[in-house]
Amino acid sequence: MTVTYESRGSRIRNVLGSQAFMVVLTLLFLSPVVWAVVSSFKPAIDIIRDPLGFDPTTFNLDNFTAMFGDVPLATGFLNTGIVLVLKGSMILFLAPLAGYAFAKYEFPLKNVLFGTVLVTLTLPIVVLIIPLLLEMKEFNWINTYQALVLPDSFNLAFAIFWMRQVISSVPDELLDAARVDGAGEFGIFWRIVLPVIRPGLAGLAVLTVMNIYNDFVWPVVVTTSDSMQTLQVMLSTLAQNIAGNTVGTDYATITGELLAASSIALIPLLVIFIVLQKHFINGILAGSVKG
Repeated sequence: MTVTYESRGSRIRNVLGSQAFMVVLTLLFLSPVVWAVVSSFKPAIDIIRDPLGFDPTTFNLDNFTAMFGDVPLATGFLNTGIVLVLKGSMILFLAPLAGYAFAKYEFPLKNVLFGTVLVTLTLPIVVLIIPLLLEMKEFNWINTYQALVLPDSFNLAFAIFWMRQVISSVPDELLDAARVDGAGEFGIFWRIVLPVIRPGLAGLAVLTVMNIYNDFVWPVVVTTSDSMQTLQVMLSTLAQNIAGNTVGTDYATITGELLAASSIALIPLLVIFIVLQKHFINGILAGSVKG
């Protein structure tokens, strides 16, 4: 009995210790975000003079008002939204089809092709920027939605790998039964496979949205006009202006505007993650199935 109580007490201490560690880790990760959001409501001069100060009586919306006057944030959200819808739709349509082919069909050089897809994961974006930029110039697509959407829409290596792993868990007997009933191959994919892999597809959708929303390197290279800049490019431009004082009136004002813009940019991702949190976790688990 003593051993039972001791083992139970040991388990409780381990659980409490793990929870305490996770709480501390969460606070460490969230503290910069919380500081940025809180500071965006502070007077601009107080952000510089007393960065860690907290006086709710001084909170106001001056930073947001100044930011909306200096930064075309609505244009950034619009461009990001268009790219997100177009690119996300292409990725979420093409990747499951390719993953289905690699998971459930046999064809010549299948393993070689899949290995080639995986190898592309090791290629850094910096290696591809110059060739892609030259192609966009030849097509006369600089500062267009085609350049923002199309090149990266076919960079499907991770999405194909994810979908292949998820679809591998679908029983072959289920597909064979559909074929016996006279279903076509695309009909099997659409009516049988997609409903089964919905958690994995939802997880991929969340990751795709986050990656496209936070994408910076390619948009900053392929856009040179303010009217085509995505949200992340605008935030970067505003951050660079802190040194040059080219926006607003002084260093404190620019810092306040940057924090206000960053706080607003955080809202869509936060809402998406809160709404789809359950699907995201289920998708992560589905994507971890060994094929």
